Amino acid sequence: MSVSAEENPTSVKQTIVLEGATVRLCGDSGDGMQLAGGQLTGTSAQLGNDVATFPDFPAEIRAPRGTLAGVSGFQVHFSSQDIFTPGDSLNALVAMNPAALKTNLADLDPGGALIVNKDAFDKKGLGLAKYDTNPLEDDSLADYQLFEVPMTQLTRTAVEGLGLSVKEADRCRNFFAMGLVYWIYGRKLDTTLRFIEDKFGSRPSVAEANRRTLTAGWNYGETTDAFVSNYKVEPAKLDPGKYKNMVGNTALAWGLMAAAKKSGKELFYGTYPITPASDILHELSKHKNFGVRTFQAEDEIAAMCSTIGAAFAGSMAITGTSGPGIALKGEAMGLAMILELPMIIINVQRGGPSTGLPTKTEQSDLMQVMYGRNGESPIPIISASGPSDCFDVAQEAWRLATRFMTPVILMTDGYIANGSEPWLIPNADELPEIPIEHPGPNDSGEQFLPYTRNERLARPWALPGTAGLMHRVGGLEKEDITGDVCYDPDNHEHMTHTRAKKVALIADDIPPQAVNGPEKGDLLVLSWGGTYGSCTTAVRACQEQGLSVGHAHLRYLNPFPANLGTILDNYKTILMPELNLGQLQSLIRDRYLKDVVGLNKIQGKPFAVAEIVTKIKQLLG
Repeated sequence: MSVSAEENPTSVKQTIVLEGATVRLCGDSGDGMQLAGGQLTGTSAQLGNDVATFPDFPAEIRAPRGTLAGVSGFQVHFSSQDIFTPGDSLNALVAMNPAALKTNLADLDPGGALIVNKDAFDKKGLGLAKYDTNPLEDDSLADYQLFEVPMTQLTRTAVEGLGLSVKEADRCRNFFAMGLVYWIYGRKLDTTLRFIEDKFGSRPSVAEANRRTLTAGWNYGETTDAFVSNYKVEPAKLDPGKYKNMVGNTALAWGLMAAAKKSGKELFYGTYPITPASDILHELSKHKNFGVRTFQAEDEIAAMCSTIGAAFAGSMAITGTSGPGIALKGEAMGLAMILELPMIIINVQRGGPSTGLPTKTEQSDLMQVMYGRNGESPIPIISASGPSDCFDVAQEAWRLATRFMTPVILMTDGYIANGSEPWLIPNADELPEIPIEHPGPNDSGEQFLPYTRNERLARPWALPGTAGLMHRVGGLEKEDITGDVCYDPDNHEHMTHTRAKKVALIADDIPPQAVNGPEKGDLLVLSWGGTYGSCTTAVRACQEQGLSVGHAHLRYLNPFPANLGTILDNYKTILMPELNLGQLQSLIRDRYLKDVVGLNKIQGKPFAVAEIVTKIKQLLG
């Protein structure tokens, strides 16, 4: 059976309809698992499934091939129902080598499909994965549906005659695995065939090799007696509209560009590359046609200072980093705060401390962004809840920054940044405007007063070069109203209180906190950031069982929504799941004097829904 880009194969075997499935492809970091997972995601989205993903990268850039440290994986959850997580456990695991099997097997459901490239289970591969015996032969995999597929051999056979070297041929194994997974779950091939043509069309032999191996994987599932049936997942009932599968970092970049357009500003992004924030730079650098300027600085300090300069000059100024970069930006962030200039400081959190777990997710930096500057240096903090939410949060961060003339810290994490989900493409004309006013030329001859304030305590954003608006900037304390350098102790105290009050006033300018569930009850799950999906799914499951549980997910972390204290008073117990040792838990206790119960996890992985459900039931007895 052969397949062209104009047609899709139809299986003659039995097809079983499923509500959804969770699949993980894993192998060496050079085996193309991210590409394979991305294609499975896009194909599933094209079929109308709701999709959530969880890419998992090695922490080391060039870990030795075949070792446990070098395993790369991509998990895809696709469903006919509305989903919020990439799945707790796996229905199917594709392992391209022994190391991938060893590091991922624990997540596979008993009875789940385990598909392995048996050609990789030789003495060398087993040794690198620290196996004493071959798991394909010692009955240790008896609890799973084991499918031993000679992927390397079949891939080499499929590309014979194309003049590829053995190394080049073996690079096509991910397409063989992809084709087999497509057959198992009734995925169409046309989306990936078009991708192959677009990406490899300039290299005909490589494109043909990938087409052949993709088709060979599908044909293997159809013709081998090992697979007696495949599965189908119907389209999900999503809100009407046009959708795009969107990765968090990309959504954030697009949201920033939308905010620039809606505020009439040119976007400046000054940054130093750091995992997992670098893809924001990569995406923004593609869009110079939208007036985007990107600057890759020599270090984090320079990146932060360039952003301050761009804000002073009147641009939409943004910088992005992760925890280690925030540590280096700290002094200049204090300068941005005392200058009272609008800008966005993005923190895509990862595991710490120090280099820590650079490719793993963690909510590690809340205390750092809240307090990690000298002196009294309050900065508003806003947090995204998922990949598609990054688009909206970016615009809200810029609205607050310009409305209150302050830097705003925008928090995401590795799970949000690298994960993806369907994003309902909005009508650009319906996006909210972000009005910005600059004072005009001062022809009166009177001194310009740069620290006069409006009802929100925001000072004017005077653009350099505007006639009559010359004023002093810098890190020294300024005199109220005039902006002159001032060492008077009473003025310093006054200005310190004023800057803090300005940030506090944001609580009156943001929406009240919403609660999913009863207004009063036995237990409230309070969450923030990338825990949204797991907490939402867990709370819904408990509510369906009749438990008195509500869920409040915080977008605004400094200041908190004005009604948060009232909400906390309405529940007997407050549970806060965090991927840290309880940072927001401490802030809530300090602010509201509530005995919050923490559920904490610091493993570089998101919460499983079952972990939260278990804790809820434990607290409710």
